[in-house]
Amino acid sequence: MSVWLPTAPCTPAGCASPRWPTVRRATAVLRLAAGTAAVLAGLVLAPVAAVLGPAGRGRLAALWCRTVMRAFGVRVRVSGAVPPRRLPGLPPGPGTLVVPNHVSWLDIPLVASVLPGRMLAKREVRRWPVLGPLARLGGTLFVDRDRLRELPAVVGAVAGALRRGSRVVVFPEGSTWCGRERGRFRPAAFQAALDAGAAVQPVHIAYRPVGAAAFVGDDALGASLWRVATAAGLTAEITVLPPIPAAAHPDRRALARAARPAVGGAAAAGATAAPHPRPREPRPVPAQATADRDSANLPSASVHHPVSLIPAAASSERTPS
Repeated sequence: MSVWLPTAPCTPAGCASPRWPTVRRATAVLRLAAGTAAVLAGLVLAPVAAVLGPAGRGRLAALWCRTVMRAFGVRVRVSGAVPPRRLPGLPPGPGTLVVPNHVSWLDIPLVASVLPGRMLAKREVRRWPVLGPLARLGGTLFVDRDRLRELPAVVGAVAGALRRGSRVVVFPEGSTWCGRERGRFRPAAFQAALDAGAAVQPVHIAYRPVGAAAFVGDDALGASLWRVATAAGLTAEITVLPPIPAAAHPDRRALARAARPAVGGAAAAGATAAPHPRPREPRPVPAQATADRDSANLPSASVHHPVSLIPAAASSERTPS
């Protein structure tokens, strides 16, 4: 694995251990069967989608993704103003770079159900059974995560798609996080928005109960599918935030820094996990006790910062910086 790839400290044991109500086993099995059938239905619809125009393909993709989410028992809540793919009566212009935070494999059908567009995915997805052909038919842009030299070409491909008016979805954290914390936004994809003169559309994703949908660390897809199917009342919340004009920022790093707090602002407003407990006011201590303690200061234990400070395993889902 390349050292430049981003990683998250989230692990299945620390972030996705069942701590929420679950449905009966029979219900979970039915959900898995329904979800699998819904995914396979995409193969049947693929020839139909191929003959439709971009608008028709987008509507069909959104309908299919909503069906997949519902089949797995996931409720979807949308907030914010969802922009139209094309404004009627106006000449064609550049598309939009959609930049959500990244929690789960469910993020892909969730975003596509609200903001259908071309996804940026790792090259391995192309070879996946069922999903690989669907991704290719949906116009997914693929990137080899292990070859940093290919990154400029990927940025160029994203910029070209944006210039042609496509909506492109990129997860700039480059790694999945469990929903309690989030990673920094890698700036590479934002260069494509600058080159194309496209707006950036921040999107915030959250799941309740927190952790049920998380797909992190060395998590197996089968284990994640089972957690989703067994979770009672799993709700996916997607918040579409105001767009950010790329031209208002001098470079990709400044644009990335502007987009990340926008997504974080939705989290602060209550769109993500339950807040951490409020810290207690520090009690005054004698000066000598403070001096004796200074040399032993260590990070406190939490889900994301274990006392042992041993790096966690790399995330299951990654995109380039």
